[in-house]
Amino acid sequence: MASADLKLSTLEPGTVSLSCKIEMNRSKNTSFADRLSAAAEARKAQLERAARARSAAESPAAVERRTAREAVEVARDARIAERRAAKLAAEARQAAALAAAQAAEVAAREAALKAEQEARDAEFAEQLAREAAMEAERQAARDARYAARKARKRKGR
Repeated sequence: MASADLKLSTLEPGTVSLSCKIEMNRSKNTSFADRLSAAAEARKAQLERAARARSAAESPAAVERRTAREAVEVARDARIAERRAAKLAAEARQAAALAAAQAAEVAAREAALKAEQEARDAEFAEQLAREAAMEAERQAARDARYAARKARKRKGR
């Protein structure tokens, strides 16, 4: 056992110092044999505590508690693995849905581009047909003028 004496002393005005004096209770009459026997008793007590702890750890109740803890741990690990698998499956479904949506969007965009190109091609073909018809009309009008002029020249001769 230790006892402490606390003393407050003032060094300067306004300054306080705390000093501790610790004294150990030691018996004055301890011989070497007494110390050896005390050490042996301490070792014996420690061995007894270890033996009690070992027997307590090997008792059926402790084994049952350990088995129950291990079962709970296995069940917890299974639940964690199941949650991870469900999460991965949900992420895979979401990724597949996103990929399908993107593929549908790309297909729709390509179809729109193709329809737009076909509309431009049809408009171009229609414009070519109109221009060809107008050119044919101009050619026919020019030919008619030439023929009329020739006819006037023959008539006038």
